[in-house]
This record gives sequence, C-alpha cells and structure tokens, in this order.
Amino acid sequence: MQKKYLRILANQYPTIRDAATEIINLQAILSLPKGTEHFLTDLHGEYEQFHHVLKNGSGTVRRKIDEIFGNTLMDSAKRSLATLIYYPKEKLEMVRGEEQNIDDWYRITLHRLVRVLKNVSSKYTRSKVRKAIPKDFVYVVEELITEKEEVLNKEAYYNEIIHTIVRIGDAEPFIQTLCDLIQRLVIDHLHILGDIYDRGPGPHIIIDTLMNYHTVDIQWGNHDIVWMGAASGQYACIANVIRMALKYENTDVLEEGYGINLMSLAAFALKEYQDVNCDAFQINSKDSYGVEGIESKMYKAISIIQFKLEGQLIIKYPEFEMDHQLLLDKINYEKKTIVIEGKEYALLDIDFPTVSKEHPYQLTKEEELLMKRLKQAFLHSDKLQMHMSFLYSRGALYNIYNSNLLYHGCIPLDRDGEFTKLKILETEYSGKNLYDVLDYYARKGYFATLDSKEKEMGEDLLWYIWTGPKSPVFGRSKMATFERLLIADKEAYHEVKNPYYEMIDNENLMDNILKEFGLESRNSHIINGHVPVEVKNGQNPVKCGGKLLMIDGGFSKSYHDRTGIAGYTLVLNSTGIRLVAHETFESARRAIQEETDIVSDSYLVERFPARRNVGDTDIGYQLKENIADLEELLTAYRNNEIMQVSKSKY
Repeated sequence: MQKKYLRILANQYPTIRDAATEIINLQAILSLPKGTEHFLTDLHGEYEQFHHVLKNGSGTVRRKIDEIFGNTLMDSAKRSLATLIYYPKEKLEMVRGEEQNIDDWYRITLHRLVRVLKNVSSKYTRSKVRKAIPKDFVYVVEELITEKEEVLNKEAYYNEIIHTIVRIGDAEPFIQTLCDLIQRLVIDHLHILGDIYDRGPGPHIIIDTLMNYHTVDIQWGNHDIVWMGAASGQYACIANVIRMALKYENTDVLEEGYGINLMSLAAFALKEYQDVNCDAFQINSKDSYGVEGIESKMYKAISIIQFKLEGQLIIKYPEFEMDHQLLLDKINYEKKTIVIEGKEYALLDIDFPTVSKEHPYQLTKEEELLMKRLKQAFLHSDKLQMHMSFLYSRGALYNIYNSNLLYHGCIPLDRDGEFTKLKILETEYSGKNLYDVLDYYARKGYFATLDSKEKEMGEDLLWYIWTGPKSPVFGRSKMATFERLLIADKEAYHEVKNPYYEMIDNENLMDNILKEFGLESRNSHIINGHVPVEVKNGQNPVKCGGKLLMIDGGFSKSYHDRTGIAGYTLVLNSTGIRLVAHETFESARRAIQEETDIVSDSYLVERFPARRNVGDTDIGYQLKENIADLEELLTAYRNNEIMQVSKSKY
C-alpha cells in the first residue's frame, strides 16, 4: 500500500529534483512564525461593530502602525492611516475633496502603506502573499514589498515605481489594494464561537461577510442552531425564530434579508386576536402591516403556537426530561393562576382564544395551515438556505484547532462534576460523545432524505439543542419564555445554569475536559462563548489560571448595560494570547469622518516561552507528514524502486 501511495505521489513530483525542492520549501515554511488567529463570539447581528473589529483585527492594525512608525508620526497621522486601512474607499472619497496637493498625499500614503504591508506579510511565504494579491497588481506589489539586493539605489527604484503609479492615475485602486491586503494578512484565521443570529439587525450581513472571508470556522451557538432548525422546516424552531424577530423588532431580517413574508401571520393574528388583550405582549409597534398594534398581536399569536409545538415535542420525547416546561395544561383559568414546580403564580393574561382547555397542545386548523405556509416560506428562501448551508459546511458544535478546544456553551455536568448523560434512541451519551451525536443529528435534520426517520429525529434534536437542559450550547435548566411573558413574579423566571459554570476554576475538571477531547492540558486552552462576562461587576474572563477563556463580553447592545463593555475578542499569535475588551462602537460613518477607532483595552493573557512557528500548529503537523512521505519518495527514486519520469521537451 505504501509503494502504491508513493507511485501516486510521484505523479505530482515526478523527479528527484521536484521532490527535493518541495521538501526544502515545506521545511522552510515550518520555521515561519505561526499566523495570527482571531476569535469572536456572540455577535448577535451587530454587523457594524463586527465589520470594524474584523477590519482593525481587534487593534492589531493600530499596534502594527505604532510599532513601525513609533515617534516618527504624530498620533493624528497614525489615526488617519489606520482609518484609511479600515475604510479605504470611503476615506479616499473624503481626502479627494480635502487635499490641495493630492499627488503628494498619494505618494506619502503609498510609502506608508508599503511599510505596513511589508511588516504584516513578513510571516508568510511569497507564494501565500502572491495568492492574496489581486491579479492586476501582483507584479507591482511584489516589487514594492520584496527586497531587491541587486538594485544599488533601492530608494530611487521604489520611488520611481510609486511615482509612476501616481502619474498614470492608478494611485487610488492601488491604495485600496494595499489596504485590503493589510486587512487580509493581519489575521490568518478567524474563529466565530457562535450566536451570529438574533437581537441585532444584520446577522445575514455578517454571514455574507464570512462567506467571502479567506478562512473561517464557526462553532454553532444555540441561536444559530434554532435558525438551522427553522431552515430545515422544524415547526418549533420556526416559531421561535419569528417570535424573537418580533420581540427584538427585527422582522426586517426575515422579510428583507431573507424574503420571508409574514403577511400570513399578520392576517391570522388580525383574525384570531382582533379583540384579544395583548398587553403582556407589547412591543414598540412600527405599524409595518398598516394596522396599529398588529405586531403585538402577531407576537402573542406566534408565542402561543410556540408553546403548543414545544409541548408536543416534550410529550413526544420523555427522555428529554422536560416535563417541567409543560405549562399550558397547568393554567387555572378561574383563578387566573398557574402552578410551576409546586408554587402557584398569578398570570398577567389568560386570554388565549386558540388554546383548548381539553387539548391545550393541539394546534387549531388555522394554526396548522399558518405553520405550513411559514414552513414553505423558510424552505424556499434561497438566501436563507445558502446561508445555512454555509453554517453547516464551515461549522460544528466544537472545534479542536492548534491544541485549543473551542465551543460555544459548556460541557454538561452534574453536581458531582461528572459528564451528564442524555438518552437518544435508547443510548446514553455524554462528554465528547454527546457533542458528536448531536452534531451528527443536526446535519441529518437538514440534509437527510425528506420524510425519513433520521430527518425527523434530526429536526427535533435541532430544537432540543436550542433549548434542552442537557444541550451543550444552551446550558440552563429551562428557557423561561412563558414565565417572562406571563408572570410578574421574577422568581418564576429563574433559569439555573449548568454546574459547569460553577466549576470552571476547578483545574482537575478542566484537565478532564481537555483529556476527553484528546488534548494535553499543558499547552491547551478551552475558549468559550455564550455567557456574557459582567466586567462591571468584577467578573474576569480568564478562568482556571488561564486554562479557560470566556470571551463573551456582550457584543449585542442589549447586553452592554449588563457587561459594562461592548464585547471581548481574543488574538492568538506567535508570541502569546491577548484579550481585547471593546467599548461601544457608534457607527462606521463616525469612524470614517472623525477617524475614531473602537476604544479597546487589551492585555496579555499568556506569553509563550518561545515564539511559536508553523511547525507547532496543526498545519505544521500535516506538513511534517508530507515531508516524511516526500523523503520516502526521494529514497525510492534513489534506490530505483520507483522510476523518475523524464519531462518531455514536447
């Protein structure tokens, strides 16, 4: 088999010289500094802040500018250069109208951008940099960033190139190319630790950006999962997605972003809830459908449908152990109360015209017809299906990358710190196996053959992953949607976090989790999203002596008051790990006009004892295997076990 494999390899490297050259090339790559990894989590549709953080590399671009120019540039000039790199097109339009001697500005700016580009490209091979350069500019960019030892007067040589670029009117497209390249090379790989969707106005815009990003992986969050379930046609997930869009006034994401028309829901709500009290479901109505208060009626209608559909699933799967969330049958309509876990609570509303007291979880015929229409709208949204396919292709419930374990939520644990078991089709799963089986069924729910048992199970498990008490991306005892809407007593809202969150400073437990996923604890970290770190209350994102990093600092505006900041990001490069805490980002327009950046407070979490090279990464391990195979091929050539293929001059 090995000889057969070497013969296949020989097709790619047909001579001793070909194999030897590739060995030399790969060996040299191993010695380059590892690329910079950028970690973001819980974006929740905040696309403007996301774009800015992506453009500035969580402050990496500005730090590079400071390192390169030091005291030779005023701070105002550094800010201007940074803004240009982030927003080249918009900044160039402004400069064009302000600068009196635009050609001088072009020349000065081009020299500065070349210096930045030379710095950020220095850790990559020439081949990798070349692939990132637009075809029309490859030659000129390579000339400017590559040292020419044979040129005696280098300064005159480079000056003449830049002078010619300006003279022939190519300065602006060239400046934009350099800025885009700097953004591209500052970050080698992007990790998104879940929850792209819900709350904010532009999750679809974020996905569009990620689809065009050079290299990214995604760890699904529970808010991503519920959209994946909705896109697969799962009724309860569809109801949840629509309810949250109404709650956060983001129906534009559905209707304009994905072309999913909600008029059928509006018509249903207007008919069934025309004279119904919707005070408990009040939202800031925009009268989008031409009727005052219609959004509140829609909100109530879809919420009741959601409670019914979820009740059906809880009854269907007793192994989910979610009976405590069966509430519609616990309502006392005469007393206007409900009993939850042995305690009676007053209800704010019992006016539910579509709920049968005898069969509270059964949809009416009108509700069934509505859900069929909504399901077809989700299934036939081309853009939604394209985005969900992307989430599946680049995403998973967890990822192991360069000896770090990445996931959105938690490893479900019991009170003794043991991995919690969940029964699926008569088999119990826990730890890594639980992640793997849920990942498997999440894919079956979307990709399995229509009307198959695997698709049905997969769809239903997508709902469970979104909200189930033993779901690794949810990590709470319940989702108290009913209680928050219909009960004034806040005691009823309490959602108990999984014991994992109380044990995250237990080093032995963190070591066990890393071991469960095949990692050594000495050089590995757990990088975690999902639960916002309340910085203003003294919470620290660095847990267990740096072994676990919880990097959800509240990107979503709805969390800013709670966390005191506007999100964390993490930057891991060849020298260490840096955590960056961001202040609120007002808008891209203000950043361009006033040359304001996101105010960020960064600090070093860990400095590596020695600089890490490509050879220390997952890619490095693959390259070492390739080198070993090529060396075997080289030996086979030299021993005449495999014949070299002569290159024909024809």
